[in-house]
Amino acid sequence: MKQSLSLRVSQHLALTPQLQQSIRLLQLSTLEMAQEVEQMLDENPFLERADEGLEREEFGLAATDAPVSAGEQIADAASVAGPGADAGEGRNEDKASATDGDAVEASVDGAPPVEESWDGDGTVEMAPDDSEWGGDAPPRGSGSGDDEETASAADLARALVSLQDHLHEQARCLRLSEADAAALHFLIESLDEDGYLADPLPELALALLRLQGEAAPEADLSDAAATERLEAAEQLLRTALQLLQHMDPPGVGARDLAECLKLQILELRNTPEARAALAICAQPLELIAKRDVRKLVQLCRADEDSVRGALALIARLEPKPGRRFADVERNIVVPDVIVTRAGRGFKVVLNPDVMPRLRVHDVYANAMRQNRGGRDGGEGGHAAMQQRLQEARWFIKNIQQRFDTILRVSSAIVERQRNFFMHGELAMRPLVLREIADELGLHESTISRVTTAKYMATPFGTYELKYFFGSSLGTETGGNASSTAVRALLKQFIAAEAPAKPLSDNQLSDLLKEQGIECARRTVAKYREAMRIAPANLRKSL
Repeated sequence: MKQSLSLRVSQHLALTPQLQQSIRLLQLSTLEMAQEVEQMLDENPFLERADEGLEREEFGLAATDAPVSAGEQIADAASVAGPGADAGEGRNEDKASATDGDAVEASVDGAPPVEESWDGDGTVEMAPDDSEWGGDAPPRGSGSGDDEETASAADLARALVSLQDHLHEQARCLRLSEADAAALHFLIESLDEDGYLADPLPELALALLRLQGEAAPEADLSDAAATERLEAAEQLLRTALQLLQHMDPPGVGARDLAECLKLQILELRNTPEARAALAICAQPLELIAKRDVRKLVQLCRADEDSVRGALALIARLEPKPGRRFADVERNIVVPDVIVTRAGRGFKVVLNPDVMPRLRVHDVYANAMRQNRGGRDGGEGGHAAMQQRLQEARWFIKNIQQRFDTILRVSSAIVERQRNFFMHGELAMRPLVLREIADELGLHESTISRVTTAKYMATPFGTYELKYFFGSSLGTETGGNASSTAVRALLKQFIAAEAPAKPLSDNQLSDLLKEQGIECARRTVAKYREAMRIAPANLRKSL
């Protein structure tokens, strides 16, 4: 084989650590972003949370600060212990540091330049943008003991009562033996969030014995004594289950949906509809879902009027007894952007509640500057600490760039979907990611990251940024209609339909054609299923 030497020119893309972190922060949701900030605060000693500070610009960093000598700064920082210290008193940068090479400013009009690595450039003086970013800190109370006690009492008053707490409160009013009380307590703790008892009683009985120490983790059920203890525990749980199923809310402690409905019906008066409803619950639930009145009349041996009344009664029952005790606060969406009316237009601002307030720790950074020669830790230790300082600075800059990009994309969306913010979702226009990407000079994948798991508060509600993007459907006039607007129109048609004669997918398609929108029946069915609307036969009123 003949060996040869040749030259080849090629290009490849190398992602620096700063760029990788910037991309990763951009695609994080608000909750994930908060977790990332907490993790960085724990790992990096040069990063701290700025609870209070001087007034800043509405968005961005202050350019300069009053010069303070290093000795005065360290002395002040050591003497101030409370969080009320002024954020401007912890800085020691001079006028020369305001133009330091590693002080990179990010704004809405441009992205910060990217350096090659986390390694610093040898500069350890404080830069002007090492200070707090993220807006003003929320005002604190007077700090008096009475205020704190009042706030604590208010928090306790608003505390959510869980399903288990509600049931335990009722159980304390019963006069039970120690064994029955323990079994009832065990069943209450075994309920799921919907109020159902998902595990079968034999498994719960074995778990109860293991909890009480009467059965080993690998119990030999072939032993007669162990089998007897297991049967006794199961019988104890059956008694406790009867007590549990008579508690509030009705239907709690059921093993399946049919039993849940039956328990609620038993709490009602003994009427022909209630008796027919009990008989219907003993039949396959598919017949109830399909509202097959003729089949139910044959199986339950009841007249048609009683069956129809029973189905109407069942429709009013609660399939999830624990629903009203659910913690709804954990499902609350916190918007990243807030849109409000401003004269004839709209104002787009970032939500200050989701913007972390971070800054570089002044005292540690000053100690790094004074120990530039590495006398205390050697050259290796000084370089490592300098790298951590640079990481903290870049983390603050990348967070700022993240919110800059979110604000730019949100402003472009509001400008493109102006009719939506004035008239609602029926006025939504078709929009794709590429349009926003071309307008802002960004990549389409960047717009996708920004619009995922980011939310905007509008005069019509809170929506994910992806909600404002939709495909287009042709119209008779040659224009395009947004798929979001078509869904809203379908929802209006279905809401106005006659309950006894609901509109089929073909009829909905014809109504859209009357409005000048070309939409096939299969497309209508796809949109209806996406909105979780039942077909016509299941929407029909009894």
